[in-house]
Amino acid sequence: MRDRFPGYIFDGAGSGRIWENATPEVLSAVHQTWLRDPATGNYLLDVFREPHDGDTWICRHDETIRLPYSDIIHRTRDGIPYLAPELVLLFKAKHARPKDQGDFAATVPLMTPAQRETLAELITRAHPGHAWLADL
Repeated sequence: MRDRFPGYIFDGAGSGRIWENATPEVLSAVHQTWLRDPATGNYLLDVFREPHDGDTWICRHDETIRLPYSDIIHRTRDGIPYLAPELVLLFKAKHARPKDQGDFAATVPLMTPAQRETLAELITRAHPGHAWLADL
């Protein structure tokens, strides 16, 4: 990735800590990398490296949850890729901080019944008894 973004800084993030201008060793030990503009200090990109088996994504929180990338990577009309909202909310469910609760409240009404059902199934598996299940 460094070759694709010359001139930017890569910070490692994990366990409530940020490693500024992280070494390759640090980046390989954490699953999240933030791309930072050195001129402004603004973060421009948040990259998660997730376990996978070929074209199949494996959930870090429950390795029995496995989905084809073709099902979880959606695209805007302009072709910009983004992660399926049900998976974004699955990640946010782990901590359910106020900002995560706000994202849940804003996103769920926009989801299809199938997406809400999938989210409920995934949360049940990864976080049994989670408070969000009552709203799904």
